[in-house]
Amino acid sequence: MENIKLTRYILIALILGIVTGVCIPDFAVKLSPLAMMFLNMVKMIIAPLLFATLVIGIAGHGDIKSLGKIGLKTIVYFEVITLFALAIGLGIGHFTQPGAGVSNIPQNSAYMETVKQMGETASHSSLTNLVIDIFPSSVVQSMAEGNLLQIVVFSLFFALAICAVGQKAKPIMDFLNSLSEVMFKFTEYVMWFAPVGVFAAIASTIGNSGIGILKNYVKIVFSLYFALALFLVFIVFLVCIVVKIPVKGLIKILKDPALLAFSTASSEAALPKAMEQMEKFGVPKNIVGFVMPTGYTFNLDGSTLYLSMAVLFATQMVGIDLSLQHQLVIMFALMFTSKGVAGVPRASLVVLAGTLSSLGYPLIGVAILLGIDQILDMGRTTVNLVGNCIATIFIARWENEFDYEKMNEYIASK
Repeated sequence: MENIKLTRYILIALILGIVTGVCIPDFAVKLSPLAMMFLNMVKMIIAPLLFATLVIGIAGHGDIKSLGKIGLKTIVYFEVITLFALAIGLGIGHFTQPGAGVSNIPQNSAYMETVKQMGETASHSSLTNLVIDIFPSSVVQSMAEGNLLQIVVFSLFFALAICAVGQKAKPIMDFLNSLSEVMFKFTEYVMWFAPVGVFAAIASTIGNSGIGILKNYVKIVFSLYFALALFLVFIVFLVCIVVKIPVKGLIKILKDPALLAFSTASSEAALPKAMEQMEKFGVPKNIVGFVMPTGYTFNLDGSTLYLSMAVLFATQMVGIDLSLQHQLVIMFALMFTSKGVAGVPRASLVVLAGTLSSLGYPLIGVAILLGIDQILDMGRTTVNLVGNCIATIFIARWENEFDYEKMNEYIASK
């Protein structure tokens, strides 16, 4: 019942936010601090929650060898699904031609200055630098910056050390079990502030840009959201067939974290709730704790799809016709560079601007996208989250560890 109430409140907040942004934009713009306060509250949960659940999942599981198998299967799954996302983005981009005929949209010169700076932003220039950055020099700094992958690496080694020490580590395990329970309860409390955060985020976004901006950008927005919806339908039905779970049941479980991610355009806002839902749905704690945070570096389906379409948009705008071979080369380059800018604001646009700049292509298309980035980010963030939730279910089934009895009980209780 509490989940139903929270969903209802978030939907009401979403509608009120749109109305406020349209009717009283000057007031709506001033609400952005409320949205930031909610997002900051969520960020303070993530590091201790992730650390506790992942260490318990691995050390409590007791089978260290299975961790390597899970890791390999996870990476294989991520890469296969990423290729599907790229294919759908390119396919829909060719079909709808989002960049054709939009060159007449007026540009803000401030956007072009921002985009030029993005194009000069350095990302990881080599695989070596990317690998080095995975290992934290300070776990405190990693937790403060919210670097999920570094927290995962530290947690893995910490869990291995607990297993090696054995019975002497029991007090630490007891503490982490208690910490995990406390953090999940803490998450429940913070989630009750979600409607306020959603209301402020939507109202300030509409107040800043005005809902009328979508009229000019309807072709771009429609193309991306159509592609994202197509990808979601594909991946949801795929996992339901393979894992043999009910489509309605999966949608019912995913709707709360997905709505939160869409409303706030923040994966972090929905991550604690999503992890909790996946555990209740029957995915083991160790798989949830490993797959979901790792996915936020290696499995950003929505962002990858967006980048493939954005490249076509930016080149179509200036009349550049990319060959299929050239498109594939750019896509594989984007797959690599997008994994090297985790935590950078507007990371997708930074990657896009840097790639186009290095190839000598005009950046005017990126400037247009910057004008509606918040609207586009809502969609791609939601798909990133749902994609990682589904990944945990798929990997759990691949490992024969998915709990169908627990799933049926949880669906029945919703």
